[in-house]
Amino acid sequence: MPEPAAGASGPVIIGFDGSSSATGTVRTAASLLAPAPAVVVVVWEAGLGFDLLETPASVIPAPIDVRVALEIDRSVYDTAQRLAETGAEIARQAGLDATGLVVADDGTVADTLLRLSQERQARAIVVGTHGRRGLLHHGLGATARAVAQSALCPAVLIRHPEAEDGPYLGKS
Repeated sequence: MPEPAAGASGPVIIGFDGSSSATGTVRTAASLLAPAPAVVVVVWEAGLGFDLLETPASVIPAPIDVRVALEIDRSVYDTAQRLAETGAEIARQAGLDATGLVVADDGTVADTLLRLSQERQARAIVVGTHGRRGLLHHGLGATARAVAQSALCPAVLIRHPEAEDGPYLGKS
């Protein structure tokens, strides 16, 4: 197993969104880092249900049932919890000592993963890339690029060109 960064004895932080690409990322991370402890993280955007209820100023809104917004948020959170446990189970089957974690955050996914890596003194952050090509992407998505540029621990970027979109749970 690779040595953790100096002073970093915490887990490997793995970003997970439920896509087939993210599943491949978890399995590849395990083949590189097992039997390290790991936290498989699903980031979701709290308040999404309330955002959907917002109307433009030029439109006279109908009465808003806050219970509907709360139900939407609860549904998104429940989906995030199932995804986190699925990701952790994939990691455990691949040899990591993994737990799942759902984090609601106002920032980007990258900001959340970076914050968690500092709070938990992570030995590494693992994220998948979308394998996009061209001048604007240079093979990295926004999350992978931000993690690579700002991580204070090793950043492991795993490219899966067959990437597909996972469930939308937050900002990227």
